[in-house]
Amino acid sequence: MVPHLAFDFVEPREITVWSAMRRLTLEGIELLDAIARAGSFSGAGLLLNKVTSTVSYSVAKLESDLEVTLFFRHGPKVELTPAGRELLEEGRVLLQAADDLECRVKRVADGWENEIRIAVDALIPPLMFGSLFERFCVDAPATRVKLMSEVMTGPWEALLDGRADVIVAVGQGPSGGGFRSKKLTELQFCFCVAPKHPLAEWKGTLPSEVVRKHRTIVVSDTARRLPTRTVGLLRGQQVLAVPDMRTKYALQVAGLGVGFLPRLFVRSALKKGLLVEKQVEEPKPDDQVLLAWRTSEQGKALKWWRDTLGDTDLVLQFLSRASQAWVAEY
Repeated sequence: MVPHLAFDFVEPREITVWSAMRRLTLEGIELLDAIARAGSFSGAGLLLNKVTSTVSYSVAKLESDLEVTLFFRHGPKVELTPAGRELLEEGRVLLQAADDLECRVKRVADGWENEIRIAVDALIPPLMFGSLFERFCVDAPATRVKLMSEVMTGPWEALLDGRADVIVAVGQGPSGGGFRSKKLTELQFCFCVAPKHPLAEWKGTLPSEVVRKHRTIVVSDTARRLPTRTVGLLRGQQVLAVPDMRTKYALQVAGLGVGFLPRLFVRSALKKGLLVEKQVEEPKPDDQVLLAWRTSEQGKALKWWRDTLGDTDLVLQFLSRASQAWVAEY
């Protein structure tokens, strides 16, 4: 039995147009752009360092290949046809994309990554990175920067899952290889309540059974896959979970719950009487602020951010400025 053979029939006209379009080069688009800017073939020749006859010949060949008229001729002056304007408009996008690609390729060849991804604990607002971005763009203008805000285990998960190349995290990450870390500083935590909260009048150390009777405010861990952390939560205690530490602070000042807050961030609030510190039977241990990065990556962008964010004074400055912004709202 002879098998049935099927063929797709393509019109000869389609083949001709496709072949012509494949001959549309970036050089041809640059020629159109120069003529449009100069308003004449001779002017374009000056821009491109070519004689007028060469420009005229190149345009005629391009029009022949595409089988369209790109310019209206008015003596020495020329004007783009609607087809020419469409080609130039889209062509300029291609020229810009080609320039960007060439720049990125050169940067990668020089050791700069195409993209660097940074995940930072939400205690440090992304806006504080503005001056760092400005400095980085001077050194690596072709490297894209992606900044992510995560909470608790979130930065570590982003690092381990390959969604981030370098992180600033509060608290130790999971065990395992694939990354290195550096301690930047430590954060102390204190148990705080609003002055009008019932626990504010308690004398001495608060027993856990007493704290358990009152609502606690906790920050939701942004980890999706790794086990999430819960800090300062007692069994059976009513919980209000919020997206970040700043919201937790604001709600505790409002008297809507109790919990642990970074001492650096609440020192002014304690002095102003916005919060009252209480001693508890189960205090929260200090947390480390850590810089960590993927060891599988060795690019210059990663080194730039690793060296910059590894400056302990800079991170302390960021944390201090963030804490001042909290109190400024009250």
